[in-house]
Amino acid sequence: MADLELYRPNVGVVLFNRDGLVWYGQRHATPGPHNWQFPQGGVDKGEDLEAAARRELREETGVTSVEPLGRTEDWILYDFPPEAMDNAKAWRGFKGQKQQWFAYRFVGDESEIDLGADADIEFDAWRWGPLSDACDLIVPFKRPAYEQVVKAFARFAG
Repeated sequence: MADLELYRPNVGVVLFNRDGLVWYGQRHATPGPHNWQFPQGGVDKGEDLEAAARRELREETGVTSVEPLGRTEDWILYDFPPEAMDNAKAWRGFKGQKQQWFAYRFVGDESEIDLGADADIEFDAWRWGPLSDACDLIVPFKRPAYEQVVKAFARFAG
């Protein structure tokens, strides 16, 4: 059993459209091929997890028009790779991240999607795609976490 205190609290969002496809963002200034992912980010001290998920979604995509579909029940963990640990200050001494994931249905118009909604740009491009593509698009060290997310939310996919 992992010591959860060694993992930074984090939330992730899988955004489904009306056709059951999911939103993928291409990480800003990150070379491929594994540079697509779902919105995710840290949880502020004392912040409610769903509030954090909605905040991260808004900051990274501009999206606020959503309906909740589900969430993961347990923390999903991943360790930072050794090359990321070289910048230990960025991770504040954590071994990795513990994530709660939220599935939402996008009910707005695509014109709502704004990758520049926040000063800290997370994504350069976006697209809709099958949920089943997620594990092939993400950086390899996050693949086991994404496998759990895909399994948890497969029932919402088109």
